[in-house]
Amino acid sequence: MTGLRIVRLANFVTPSSGGLRTALRELGRGYAAAGHEPVLVVPGARHTDEPSEQGRVITLPGPVAPGLGGGYRLLVRRRPLADLLTALAPDRIEVSDRTTLRWTGDWARRHGVPSVMVSHESVDGLLGVVKLPAGVRARIAAGLNRASAAAYDRIVCTTAWAAGEFTGVGAHNVTQVPLGVDLDLFHPDRRDPLVRGEHVPGGELLLVACVRLSPEKRPERALTTLRTLLDRGVAARLVIAGDGPLRSRLQAAAAGLPVAFTGWISERQRLAALLASADVVVAPGPMETFGLAALEALACGTPAVVSASSALPAVVGDAGVAVAGEDLADGVLQLLGRDERRRRDAARARAEQFGWDAAIQGFLGVHSALEPADAARRPRYGLFHNSVEL
Repeated sequence: MTGLRIVRLANFVTPSSGGLRTALRELGRGYAAAGHEPVLVVPGARHTDEPSEQGRVITLPGPVAPGLGGGYRLLVRRRPLADLLTALAPDRIEVSDRTTLRWTGDWARRHGVPSVMVSHESVDGLLGVVKLPAGVRARIAAGLNRASAAAYDRIVCTTAWAAGEFTGVGAHNVTQVPLGVDLDLFHPDRRDPLVRGEHVPGGELLLVACVRLSPEKRPERALTTLRTLLDRGVAARLVIAGDGPLRSRLQAAAAGLPVAFTGWISERQRLAALLASADVVVAPGPMETFGLAALEALACGTPAVVSASSALPAVVGDAGVAVAGEDLADGVLQLLGRDERRRRDAARARAEQFGWDAAIQGFLGVHSALEPADAARRPRYGLFHNSVEL
């Protein structure tokens, strides 16, 4: 495959966003290292166009998404983005959003450009946040997922759990490619007695939740877990690393509890030291389609307790424990019942199955398999029938 200009489009990306920002950065680096020309287009407060380690990064002005907090912006103006796409003349487009950007699939078809949509979120889960009835939510989610599958030549999902949203509505253009983790940065050697001493001066159990403080992530579950452990006589402290619209409410709910809020940690070495120094990481999100924060914890040798309703049980495997419901305390106690050295070794071994090199090769394999003729033949409506690769 000769060098391709891969134009990547994404919403909900800010300097302090988490997993999506990490994935975009690492994939861009990998594409460039493989001899391709990655171009990332994201919304911002103003127009910018700059080179970076992940290739060229262009921001187009976009409004702040209402009700989400965190300063997330959206690419909602079609004309400027369509004009930019035409000027960039991509060989491939890769879209990391299925809301305001789904029209780009039709743009790609009309211009004979193969297109890929990367599913980073659960539509059914996001609709659940707005408290729609289950039947209504299921019908809307099914319609949106069918429309996304019809709009693009290929849908990339990072787990079988995420792929199920599409295969469940009859989509046959789905490929599963797991994401990766930086195994050098996130490493057991980052464990630091000074970090532990800062957070658990009395040698207590150190729990860490690295999570965006927003409704869909259910960060309050970490507080519920801590309360239960304390009620059961476990001397524990909780560090919540992250920020978001629920922070003030969570801080009020944590009054009187041994909880520290660090806010978003921009220094990745500092984050790695915190994760490596923890005893257990709690990943409370019920609709994570992959869960990079939990995988980063495993890479640091720290096991994770995760929500059973998400994709994370398949990611953490035997290196973690999946728990249903609001309280993850039983999972924490189950992990603590294992030999410490064995549970930490198992966590690292599991993470080593998810290097970024393999993820990059998987994504490039998807782009390589597509040809311009595929986009030209793709019907305007209906599902694109290829074999399912899972």
